[in-house]
Amino acid sequence: MSDRLAPRASVRTAVVWQVLRALLDERAGGGQLAVLDAGGGTGGFAVPLAGLGHAVTVVDPSPDSLAALERRAAEAGVSDRITARQGDAAGLLDLVGPGGQDVVLCHSVLEVVDDPAAAMAAVAAVLRPGGVVSVLAATRSAAVLARVLAGRLADAMAMLADPGGRGGPADPLARRFDLDGLRSLVTGAGLVPGPVHAIQVFSDLVPSGLLDAEPEALVALEERVGGDPAFQPLASQLHLVAERVDRPAP
Repeated sequence: MSDRLAPRASVRTAVVWQVLRALLDERAGGGQLAVLDAGGGTGGFAVPLAGLGHAVTVVDPSPDSLAALERRAAEAGVSDRITARQGDAAGLLDLVGPGGQDVVLCHSVLEVVDDPAAAMAAVAAVLRPGGVVSVLAATRSAAVLARVLAGRLADAMAMLADPGGRGGPADPLARRFDLDGLRSLVTGAGLVPGPVHAIQVFSDLVPSGLLDAEPEALVALEERVGGDPAFQPLASQLHLVAERVDRPAP
């Protein structure tokens, strides 16, 4: 759990953790949940969740990341609650089977996959009825603002011109999203969108030294505005929770 408690990581993930803990506590009722972390990499979320007692499967295309995850899980004493599987988001159904997951994390995945709609459909398919997905995705508006403030005006203009919000061939992300785009992906997969929170409203804009010097104050600010829709256009990421609600046939 050390990653979450490090000053920089804590500021950038505080609101996500706050929402996830409330969500898990509400649904677990003191028991164990089946959690799937799609694109979970080295276990920044998976290991702390396993530490809370949940059974976590991590699917990631990188064998090196999965090896690091297994080392981290062993160090934290949660190897028995972590399962690592190599693959991508679109292949979730083949890797874990249909309808068995209580919670799926889809964090920083939709920006890089070949087909976001296919990835979201796979997420929906592995959720049990009543299960929920936590979606975290990068936004274009905040990325444009950050590049203008950094003096990278050409990159900002490229992002504005590109339909997906990409800042040119050197951009590590294939696309960025706005709230309407995220909701459209979720509903297109048959899921019902729920609460939305603004993530990293301030932490990517302040001088880097401030993240280390005053992490508690920045966390308090991020938590204060996370649920305020007025700050969503300024957020580096949007966090959306959606539910699989299977309605009986008429």
